[in-house]
Amino acid sequence: MLLTINIGNSSLRFGLFDNNSNLECNCSWIINSTPHRSLDEYIFLFRNIYQQYGIFYKFIQNIVIGSVVPTLTNIVEQSLYEIHKIKPIIVDRNSVSPVKHHSHQLGTDLYANAIAAYTLYNNKNTTLVVDFGTALSLTCTDKYGKLKGVIIAPGVNSSLIALIGNTAQLSQIELKKPTSILGQYTETCIQSGIIYGYLSMVEGLINRVNQELKTNCFVIATGGLSHIYTPLTKKIHIKDKLHTIKGLKILFHCNH
Repeated sequence: MLLTINIGNSSLRFGLFDNNSNLECNCSWIINSTPHRSLDEYIFLFRNIYQQYGIFYKFIQNIVIGSVVPTLTNIVEQSLYEIHKIKPIIVDRNSVSPVKHHSHQLGTDLYANAIAAYTLYNNKNTTLVVDFGTALSLTCTDKYGKLKGVIIAPGVNSSLIALIGNTAQLSQIELKKPTSILGQYTETCIQSGIIYGYLSMVEGLINRVNQELKTNCFVIATGGLSHIYTPLTKKIHIKDKLHTIKGLKILFHCNH
């Protein structure tokens, strides 16, 4: 089996796949990337998760890591090596893939998003991946596998935290659709701004990309909060929380 790990600023997403070209994920889980843990803590945590999900670690024959947090890459790589005695393959924007780009700053997660979109939906003309992660990103790839460009904005949770900060009078705001656009209480007012505000931004950006490219992109939503926004718009055609790690699996096969 193949273990894929996407190391982000807020979380680590794991996915377990068969070692063939099938992109159906057998099992997936997520852990917070903060607070920072020691090598022994990661080893203990990973072993516990395997036990919890009934995963026999000896069945894992290959490991691939994509990361946008260099300080975490090494310790996660070391801890997995201690458990599996397998050296993980680290992929990045310079790894071989069917997607062509000329960026020297492209994040591995955005690269993986583009690769998965091109591989899975290249019959849909141009694809646009909206990733509701630590940052909100939109990654566009044409039907020839050329990366057209990326848009990055502050993430939903980052904006919410910046708004409420450590304000004592505001309890933890639940991210859910309010009953009306105009709120009557502080919580529903903020929910309206965060939910409908971001929804309007995403829809507006999709419209602008479509106008600029003179096409209608096939839009894929991924990331931890994609399930909140996808049902509220017709601009998003499909939701796949595992989209990025599918891209990492494809990257593994291209570079193994």
